[in-house]
Amino acid sequence: MTSASDTSQNSGLGSGSAALHAKWGWIVALGVVYLIAGFVALGSVVLATVASVLVVGAMMIVAGVAEVFGAFQMKSWGKFLIWALLGVLYVVAGFLTFENPLFAAVLLTLFLGASLLVSGVVRLFLAFSMKRESPWVWVALSGVITLLLGLLILARWPVNSVYILGIFLGIDLVMAGGGWVGLGLSLRRRR
Repeated sequence: MTSASDTSQNSGLGSGSAALHAKWGWIVALGVVYLIAGFVALGSVVLATVASVLVVGAMMIVAGVAEVFGAFQMKSWGKFLIWALLGVLYVVAGFLTFENPLFAAVLLTLFLGASLLVSGVVRLFLAFSMKRESPWVWVALSGVITLLLGLLILARWPVNSVYILGIFLGIDLVMAGGGWVGLGLSLRRRR
């Protein structure tokens, strides 16, 4: 037996799905744009690395300015100083990123490798602590792959810093593009 709320939820989902069906071509086009951008990034990984570092620098400047403005909302002098100092440090780090994007890529690559290494270890620990549950093998596999990826990055650091971030950006864009194209084509088939 369905209630009135179940019926209204289903019709809402149906109308959203119908709107997606009507726009399947735009979804495929978005996927193609992502794919092209991804292949361009993979074709010029150094340029893609520099571009991604500059985007990070711009985000740091914006975040820093927002923190400085947020500091003025603090009621106590100590909290104001901490927030303002953090904001200024973000802004300075953002401008230093623009000043020397390759050095920033070296630091970001080191951070990425270390983060993947730690994440892999944590996933392995989690997998073996849940060994009696069914998906533990997949969590362990994910942990091993992440751990190995972190080790590979750190083993070639800092030499690989000029291309690692660009490769990651390119792969991410290609995967997202493939997902959008797949979604759009499956919507087309369901018409």
